[in-house]
Amino acid sequence: MKFMPCCSKEPDPDITKEICINENQENYLNVWMNEVSRSFALVTPCFEKPLDNVMSLSYLMCRVVDNIEDCIQPMSWKRLRYIEFSRLLKEPSNAQEVLAGWGALDWPGLTADETKMMNIEDGRALWQIYAQLPEKIQSIIGYWCSVMAKGMEDTENPDRPPSFVNHSGVHVLAGVSDYNLYCYYVAGTVGRMTTELVASYYGLSYQVTNDLSELSVACGRGLQKTNIIKDFPKDLARGMCYLPSEWMQKVMYSPLTLEGAPKEWKLRVLKDVLTELDHFVSAITILPQDLLGYRLACLMCILPALQTIFKAARSQDKLFTPDHNIKISKITFLGCIRDAQLMASNNEAIMRYSHKVESEIYREFSRNQTVCMIESKRDESCLPTVDMGMNENTN
Repeated sequence: MKFMPCCSKEPDPDITKEICINENQENYLNVWMNEVSRSFALVTPCFEKPLDNVMSLSYLMCRVVDNIEDCIQPMSWKRLRYIEFSRLLKEPSNAQEVLAGWGALDWPGLTADETKMMNIEDGRALWQIYAQLPEKIQSIIGYWCSVMAKGMEDTENPDRPPSFVNHSGVHVLAGVSDYNLYCYYVAGTVGRMTTELVASYYGLSYQVTNDLSELSVACGRGLQKTNIIKDFPKDLARGMCYLPSEWMQKVMYSPLTLEGAPKEWKLRVLKDVLTELDHFVSAITILPQDLLGYRLACLMCILPALQTIFKAARSQDKLFTPDHNIKISKITFLGCIRDAQLMASNNEAIMRYSHKVESEIYREFSRNQTVCMIESKRDESCLPTVDMGMNENTN
């Protein structure tokens, strides 16, 4: 699906003229975005050029950090990789040397494409583009990637939070504070980075930037928590659980053996995500109306998350069982893109959509029996976009 990026706000000319990404480099970013994240590859074109390329680059830089974390290697091994990554953030000219070393290593747990990102042939261009960015843009990406890397390193360190406990061979986050901190490191940092990049690029006011910065952490955490619930069986299969032990204790750790959990417990888990996503909605509605590209990008992230939690509510009897599956269909995802395009400039419609989804989620938990599944089709009857005010021009 292709669409033109839209934005009527003028970017800072001093920054845009310094962002010089050639056609080959742009093709590199597009290819690798589609290799490692097809969903986010649909989001970055929402931004006007060259900001779209900056966003793609920043995502791929974070992907490098994720690759180190996801690799099945000892903590001591990973700590060295984080040190080398931090070195590259400060001195990207050393990419040849560092990537040569990485290319000689084994990266178990990564896909073939993720592994390729870590060697000279496929990874060097990423650091070359990073090195030629304007100092202000490079410093934003470098700072937040370093915070993310330090946080990921701390997750591997038993002496630093976020803390994990071992239960029957499963590595489980200890408390709710650890859950929130982990999600901050993994995704809240990305929210802060994206906000600062947009604010710098368009020269947003201090007040707007400050308001968005406060909410952007919840934006990232909400998306990460959605993924944690979606990928629960997958993570469990590799001995990891990112839902806190503090919650698991209340249901005798039954989800860890895929024996399900009481309805009230499942609702509590989903409500925690919805609280974060509510903050995400608030952040979108305070974005200036002329930042249509950024508003659209945000909606293309949050609408699939809301639909995923909605599917979880409809599939509540199967949650945390061997039949746990709340990945939305392609039809539903494409519907989210359509809805995002329809209401990108309409705050009232965005709020109505969010409230409608939440009310339907709570209604599902108040029922004794699930009525219909969203995957049979896009389920227009359950979450209609009709009468949502999409075509209105009011804000």
